[in-house]
Amino acid sequence: MTLERLPPHAPAIERDHAHQLLRQMLLIRRFEERTEERYAAGKIRGFLHVYIGEEAIAVGAMRSLTDDDAIVATYREHGHALARGVPAGALMAEMFGKANGCSRGRGGSMHMFDASRRFYGGHAIVAGGIPFAVGLALADKMQGQSRVTACFFGDGAVAEGEFHESMNLAALWKLPVLFMCENNQYAISTPLATSHSEPDLHLKARAYRLPSEAVDGMDVCAVETAVARAAASVRRGDGPYFLEFRTYRFRGHSMGDPQRYRAKEEVAQWEKRDPIVQFIDRLAREGLVTDVEIAAMERDVANEVAWSVEEAEQGPWEPVEDLEKDVYTPTDG
Repeated sequence: MTLERLPPHAPAIERDHAHQLLRQMLLIRRFEERTEERYAAGKIRGFLHVYIGEEAIAVGAMRSLTDDDAIVATYREHGHALARGVPAGALMAEMFGKANGCSRGRGGSMHMFDASRRFYGGHAIVAGGIPFAVGLALADKMQGQSRVTACFFGDGAVAEGEFHESMNLAALWKLPVLFMCENNQYAISTPLATSHSEPDLHLKARAYRLPSEAVDGMDVCAVETAVARAAASVRRGDGPYFLEFRTYRFRGHSMGDPQRYRAKEEVAQWEKRDPIVQFIDRLAREGLVTDVEIAAMERDVANEVAWSVEEAEQGPWEPVEDLEKDVYTPTDG
């Protein structure tokens, strides 16, 4: 598989804004590195899909959405949740299965949820969040709300029937939904080129008459600009919009993935375009960040991640007597 490149994108950026973007990407990276460590130690169980390598997408996208917009994510959603503002402690506690987690310990890694921030999952089923997002957008349109439902999903979801059904309905009803495909080149272990006859995934949306474009998902500024433009179109009432972010996950599909399906040389080539390293290099060239500032940022992030682990370790387990709560609905009979 060749290294995906798109035209360079370097709009002017202010210093404070640049630092906010960088800190958020660093937080996601260090948080997920710690989750890998805790998973290996047996503190986190079940499945764990990390976002390492894709941080620019969540960070850039959230900066162009409002607090009133709805977010629907996939099972690789820790980065989305952090970028949305869900506290790191609540996320780590959720992965530990503790009652102080954002889903009270019942969802785990793949089912993060925070209604107060309009963060609606965490959906473990491939493409499962797409029709859900269409439903949220339909509700907003029926109620006359001026907001966007932003739906994240992977390239594997584009091969599912729900994707095509949702595109069709969203286009027919001109729903305010922004579809955002995180194309990291692999559906678990299946390369994009062997699973899609049309590998330019954004072109599939045009079959349903949605405006669409491909974006460099390794460039946080390119992501932010594209999402701002697309969200503005959706918010004006122009109907749904489709963005394909071309990116790469530096780790396996999940923690149990031996990664025999891709060459180490391929991973190394993509790692040269690490979104964090690229952004730091750009800011350094433009005199917008110093080594001292980066070191201070790293210390601050390390403290936040350490605190999140402490909150998870010290968090309570759900009482046994509450385990059936919200599971069964009592009946009169």
